[in-house]
Amino acid sequence: MRYSRILAAAAAGAIALSMAACGSNDDSSSDTGSSTSSSSGSADTAQLSGTLNGAGATFPQPVYSEWASRFGEESGVTVNYQGIGSGGGIAQFTEGTVDFGATDAALDEDELRAAQRKGEPVHVPTVLGAVTVSYNVDGLERGLRLDGPTIADIFLGRITKWNDAAIARLNDGIDLPDTDITVCHRSDESGTTANFTLFLSDYSRAWRDGPGTDKSVQWPTGTGARGNDGVAGCVKQTAGAVGYVEQAYALQNDFTTAAVQNKAGNFVEPTLEATSAAGEGANPPADLRFATINADGDQVYPITAVTFLLVWQDACRAGLDRQVAINTKAWLNYALGTGQEVAPDLAYAPLPDSIKTRAQARVDALQCDGAPIEVPAG
Repeated sequence: MRYSRILAAAAAGAIALSMAACGSNDDSSSDTGSSTSSSSGSADTAQLSGTLNGAGATFPQPVYSEWASRFGEESGVTVNYQGIGSGGGIAQFTEGTVDFGATDAALDEDELRAAQRKGEPVHVPTVLGAVTVSYNVDGLERGLRLDGPTIADIFLGRITKWNDAAIARLNDGIDLPDTDITVCHRSDESGTTANFTLFLSDYSRAWRDGPGTDKSVQWPTGTGARGNDGVAGCVKQTAGAVGYVEQAYALQNDFTTAAVQNKAGNFVEPTLEATSAAGEGANPPADLRFATINADGDQVYPITAVTFLLVWQDACRAGLDRQVAINTKAWLNYALGTGQEVAPDLAYAPLPDSIKTRAQARVDALQCDGAPIEVPAG
């Protein structure tokens, strides 16, 4: 799937995008389009213009960077996206300093109430990705198996050697080295952390009653780093390291990743197919706030995350201008249209049709000053 070339290009795009300043678009224009919104993913360059600024999760940054580049070529709209972590993205969206936010974990009730002081937030799921357990251990070849309780004990600091009996029990026939384990974890507020710690809490009472599940927790051990790229760098630079790293970053760094035991008792590698399977059985609520951790299915990879773009139900009443509202809807149409076709090339799973249809319905219903937003069809 040409992962290395495309991921490298996306990473370069991410660096360029992260240098762009955030803030809402000052360009204003009337809605000159006369046709209804389109999910085809293309746009009329004569009727779309200006800039969109967004910030949030690093988990989807490679795919969002690629989408931004392609969408910009088609539409003439520049999308600046800063990967600052889900917590930062939620904060900037709520404060109104960006046009859209991004998070790997849906807003909790407190975050939802805070956002509602400005307007009604809408969750638009975009893709699913695997959260890998990546490691850097000389002599430990591919094929390592881990289960939830063992991973939890590693991140609790209870298992400190790679040849610990708990790891050996799951890996009969593998020569495990007597190497110290160094845990790498996020230091910023992160939806990836929320999903990973939810997985740990499902399998470990000690984790559930200790660090718990949140975008940021008190880590019992290890080294903190910002963003998925920061954790990836920690793993890559530290002998004996282990960390939770989004699949695209793991591929980009040529990491070794563990097969993780799922609810059905099977050890599953973090493949695109196993990630897609996690979304097939999902039945989200009406507001589309849902998670795919520990999804049912024989061949489901158990540590997956669905990632969201956050926008306003009525962007204009939330303080954005009409051109930004039009650009935002066109950007979301692209994400749910052509963007879904691009996603697998960057190691992200497209949305199942059942969820994509519901997400598109939420996008179609977006408004500006109480009126439907019309986006030119391609």
